[in-house]
Amino acid sequence: MSDFSEIINQSKPTLVDFFATWCGPCKMQAPILEQVKAKVGDAGNIIKIDIDRNQELAARYRVQSVPTLILFKNGEPVWRTVGVQQAPLLEAKIFEYVSTKSDEEFNK
Repeated sequence: MSDFSEIINQSKPTLVDFFATWCGPCKMQAPILEQVKAKVGDAGNIIKIDIDRNQELAARYRVQSVPTLILFKNGEPVWRTVGVQQAPLLEAKIFEYVSTKSDEEFNK
């Protein structure tokens, strides 16, 4: 999963949806995530990880229930929640971790 590491290590926030194809709430979360992606655009990434196909990754992040949503920034988990979440909360969390130009200059 080197692609996963590359994506979560970016300075832009990345929301990871740990899901399972057999999970009813996960199916409800999917269209909400599409709405969120449309709203945040390039300000953040949203990726889906199937826990049945990526058991090692799910274990590494201690995913015990699905959907589990984890927000990463610079490779570090900065927020996590379990269960179906609504778009306004997810959008707010992503935008909370978006770097501004002044943040980037300050961290040089």
